[in-house]
Amino acid sequence: MPPPLLQSLIAGRWLGAEPGALLHSAIDGSAVAHTHAERPDFAEAVDHAHRVGVPALLALDFQQRAARLRALAAYLTERKEALYALSRHTGATRADGWIDIEGGAGTLFAYAAFGAGELPSGNVVHEGPVLPLGKQGGFAGTHILVPRRGVAVHINAFNFPVWGLLEKFAPSFLAGMPCIAKPATATSYLTEAAVRLMHDSGLLPAGSLQLVIGGTGDLLDRLTESDVVTFTGSADTAARLRVHPNLVARSVPFNAEADSLNCAILAPDVGPDDEEFELFVKEVAREMTVKAGQKCTAIRRAIVPRRHLDAVAARLAARLAKVVAGDPALEGVRMGALASHAQQADVAARVAQLAAGCEVVHGAGVGLGAGWAPQGEGVERGAFFAPTLLRCADPHANATVHDVEAFGPVSTLMPYDEVD
Repeated sequence: MPPPLLQSLIAGRWLGAEPGALLHSAIDGSAVAHTHAERPDFAEAVDHAHRVGVPALLALDFQQRAARLRALAAYLTERKEALYALSRHTGATRADGWIDIEGGAGTLFAYAAFGAGELPSGNVVHEGPVLPLGKQGGFAGTHILVPRRGVAVHINAFNFPVWGLLEKFAPSFLAGMPCIAKPATATSYLTEAAVRLMHDSGLLPAGSLQLVIGGTGDLLDRLTESDVVTFTGSADTAARLRVHPNLVARSVPFNAEADSLNCAILAPDVGPDDEEFELFVKEVAREMTVKAGQKCTAIRRAIVPRRHLDAVAARLAARLAKVVAGDPALEGVRMGALASHAQQADVAARVAQLAAGCEVVHGAGVGLGAGWAPQGEGVERGAFFAPTLLRCADPHANATVHDVEAFGPVSTLMPYDEVD
């Protein structure tokens, strides 16, 4: 049986009859789905959002839209197992998928609660207080917030195919803005499955959510002053999109969540015999291996007192050596694969950059094949990457460790001599 054909949801219709690119499982390289070859009519998509989506959403008020979000969260939660089954192909373990799938539904619940508890009936928010602007009290001002009456275009990353969709959709929906969601192609089969469930629920007003599988074409050229764009991904891509001629010319608001090099710092008064020391090691290792390190919040730099550098390195390496990677369907597997072979190549290239000025303590380049054997059938064709710990002896002289993010199970140890 050929892999299923993914479809875009444009102007209320599912588009896609001719197969395009073939998407592969991150676990064993098997075919998961085809994208579609047809190019969406983005002029129609934007027009549908403005002409149909905005009025349909604003026919409801904050309270009613909050109730829809709550019902939608419950609907997806009841059908979560279908999403978990697909999530495995993204390289995710059950625990990884929980963050994405049930975390996404939890975001809907959270915004539903905020809307029900904090927002009024109607579609106008009074953002007081009233400020007197004249001495005699005859001139005053206050702020009100009203709907933008535009569309929110959401360009999402590969690492959270469900949560990435829902955490942007929820506030937009609550604010009365229809959405056009464009997931990263590599894991778009999971996003498409979630959108199909949402569409089938009957809870979405007409035009409130559209889905783009594949490229964005001339979508950004079609936007107007009332629209907004959000982006999650690399800083390089964000920089290019930010100066898109139409976005600049029409002052279309653009918000980007891009690369981040988060750190964890071990305090100078914590030693190897302290409980906090073990907690630090455990948390760094956990952040390296949850979703195979593919989280924006993952710890990329572990900064420790120089006198404890060797002890932290030894404890971390020992903990990482116990991590069982492989097919998430197998009992005992605690770390899955990267989301795609392209991501595997990208992480390898970034690690090579980092390793040029760092010592590899554990992982890539150290005993490959010895102690690193992902479990499962066909995993040699998967997108697995060994947990990799590097050590940078002089972080003040090495800009790379502060500039380059390997978006996988990779972290760099670095010492400090004093708090200042």
